[in-house]
Amino acid sequence: MQDFWQKQDHSHPLYPDLIWSRPENKHQAGKLLIAGGNAQSFAAVNQAFSVAQQAGIESIRVILPDVLQKSLSSIFVGAVYAPSTPSGSLSRQALGLILDNAAWADALLLSGDFGRNSETAILLESLLRSYQGRLCLTKDVIDYFNHLPLKLLDRADTMIVLSLSQLQKLNTATKSTQAISLSMDLVRLVEFLHQFTKTHQSLIITKHLNYLLVAFKGQVITTKESEDQAIWRVATAAKAVVWWAQNKQQILAAAATSFVA
Repeated sequence: MQDFWQKQDHSHPLYPDLIWSRPENKHQAGKLLIAGGNAQSFAAVNQAFSVAQQAGIESIRVILPDVLQKSLSSIFVGAVYAPSTPSGSLSRQALGLILDNAAWADALLLSGDFGRNSETAILLESLLRSYQGRLCLTKDVIDYFNHLPLKLLDRADTMIVLSLSQLQKLNTATKSTQAISLSMDLVRLVEFLHQFTKTHQSLIITKHLNYLLVAFKGQVITTKESEDQAIWRVATAAKAVVWWAQNKQQILAAAATSFVA
């Protein structure tokens, strides 16, 4: 096996010290800001909130489009409602609120269900330029950057949780000569991620052939998925970003440990 590839399973975590040293005091367990949703769906935000709570985060704030305030004020008590577009997505005017609340948090999770809107695209691009903290993105947020892949892939302190088809599109958009195929075997995908993350700064989490893969700076860790990881992107992102918020200098170890903890 290549020296850049490590394998772990649920009975043998690669970083057991992270599990043993989890904060006993919840006031030391991190703060997370979750943003997402649109007029038609807030399922991703709701799932991320639930998983992050179960994963042991200290505090969570949620930012949703203000079009949802009337229907959700009793569900997300204390949520922040930001300006929305006429179609019900977060608008570019939401940037200030997101940045203000992100300054409070140890990490920001863009959990998805942003919809498709040109104003929301401007918001997300502006957010990547303006926000310097720990950022995790998943679901349709990734698709907004297919025309600007390097803005996402070369951002420091960034965790990207995406499907293999989304990774393929980003790779194509970079005009890379390294090919990725949805039918490739695990060994070839590990080799691809090794090279891909030597080139780009972000940490990549994807899934293929019932394995979760995390790659960063050329190092790749594979973990056989469990049954509860079948519906995976939002839940995986939420759990991984909680572990990252609690282990701020260990992004790869935190992400890998979140798969088995």
